[in-house]
Amino acid sequence: RRELAAKVFRRTASYDAVIARWFTGEAPSDAFPDRLNLTYRLSSTLRYGENPHQTGALYVDASAPAAALSRFVSVQGKELSYNNLLDADAALFTSRAIGRNALTLVKHRIPSGAALGNNLAEAFERAWQSDPVAGFGGVVAWTGLLDAEGARLLTSRFLEVVVAHEIAEDALSFLAAKPNLRVLTVAPESGPRPRLEVRGIDGGILLQEGDVAEDDQSYWKIVTRRAPSSPELNALRFGFHAVRGVVSNAIVICDGLATFGIGGGRTSRVDACRDAVTKAGARASGAVAASDAFFPFTDGLDVLAAAGVTAVIQPGGSVKDKEITEAADAQGMAMIFTGRRHFRH
Repeated sequence: RRELAAKVFRRTASYDAVIARWFTGEAPSDAFPDRLNLTYRLSSTLRYGENPHQTGALYVDASAPAAALSRFVSVQGKELSYNNLLDADAALFTSRAIGRNALTLVKHRIPSGAALGNNLAEAFERAWQSDPVAGFGGVVAWTGLLDAEGARLLTSRFLEVVVAHEIAEDALSFLAAKPNLRVLTVAPESGPRPRLEVRGIDGGILLQEGDVAEDDQSYWKIVTRRAPSSPELNALRFGFHAVRGVVSNAIVICDGLATFGIGGGRTSRVDACRDAVTKAGARASGAVAASDAFFPFTDGLDVLAAAGVTAVIQPGGSVKDKEITEAADAQGMAMIFTGRRHFRH
């Protein structure tokens, strides 16, 4: 009787929560109500959480659209784990931030490479070169059609999960050659939509809007004596899209089509710069760099300049902005302040 009573009250509580949520949606000023009632349906229990001694489960928002990762369709592969889903979400978030026909490789929620391409194979090879070591056992998200050529390439590497908007019929037989590879499809975005992010802390939750709003480039300001060239500006746009998906502190070295080196999840920006430069190697010379937040000191900029980076895009807002700009001028670098930070924790 207790089990059935609990089941009934969960159902009626869910019903009331949906109604309350609908009325809240009709009153935008009440975005953070005094009582938060969320209702999610159990989709599946997971093998375990982050580690084998932790339990885990996937709950789905009943109102989530088809484009949400939680609405994925499993094409093949082993059961998804807690970590698989976190990485898949990070990869898809980054690819969608970059745009159509974008591919992101993720390891431990941090992109190791991202690229654009006319097809998956082209984008995958570009992204893989950003960090061939980290790509091993990674998770891939592609905002386009997964064709036979792409499937053949993906199954030649060891990957955990592949997420794509569409899969061509002739690609399925190549994917089936790796039966343990988890392959998911998620419907493409039909337009801009809000993203709700909920994270737990001890005894409570944190709620925020996802960082999905478009950057208004009319606010971008060239602060150095030298303005970026047209190819540099194109690369800076790509880099500032890609850096949005990298865990802070975040630095992306790239051209207009692919990342060359990514530094993310570091406790100091200069270390993130060193990581990105090390991974980019010789390709850093002549490339550009994007930073998710301002440079607090000139040391990070010095690391990028010494590697041959020619232009930088960053939010600005440091008390040392003038000093940073003067350092860029001294190196002959072009620099843009965007006025918007893209921290990702």
